[in-house]
Amino acid sequence: MASRKIAVIIGSLRKDSFNRKVAKTLMLLAPPTLDMEIVEIGQLPLYNQDDDAAPPPVYTEFRDKLKEFDGVLFCTPEYNRSMPAALKNAIDVGSRPYGQSAWGSKPCAVVSVTPGALGAFGANHHLRQSLVFLNMPAMQQPEAYLANIGSQYEGDNLTNDSTKAFLQKFIDAFAVWVERHAD
Repeated sequence: MASRKIAVIIGSLRKDSFNRKVAKTLMLLAPPTLDMEIVEIGQLPLYNQDDDAAPPPVYTEFRDKLKEFDGVLFCTPEYNRSMPAALKNAIDVGSRPYGQSAWGSKPCAVVSVTPGALGAFGANHHLRQSLVFLNMPAMQQPEAYLANIGSQYEGDNLTNDSTKAFLQKFIDAFAVWVERHAD
């Protein structure tokens, strides 16, 4: 199998976020068929349709960067039963102007991460609603809702063997998903 370039989009902007730690863990566990790179979203100003005619350079750079990838892995926390504003903004910036989406048809997967008990289920499913509109085939199984993540890391090291085994299963399934659905 050829190597596939995967954009890793982290919904939390916090420097030491658990989502960033999980994303980096998944990158380490990824098979060699996935070439994964974090694409930062914190620098994007709020999307404004008035800017479509003359977009800020950061919008163009972000859109052009997304077009280089064969697939996308989203890691998101949950804010008020939804995805964070920064992640929704990145989705909006990448999807515009209308008809020129940089996201379209890219296979993807969603991992939701929380120190709480519910695994950020609401954010995971809210994000999936946007992915349907963007025509991004989202991996359905295994679903990834990581709860109580705060107690599973020492520094940047995942210490919970069960979670590590699950993440291995998840990233291996994602590699198959991407190969099946990438152009």
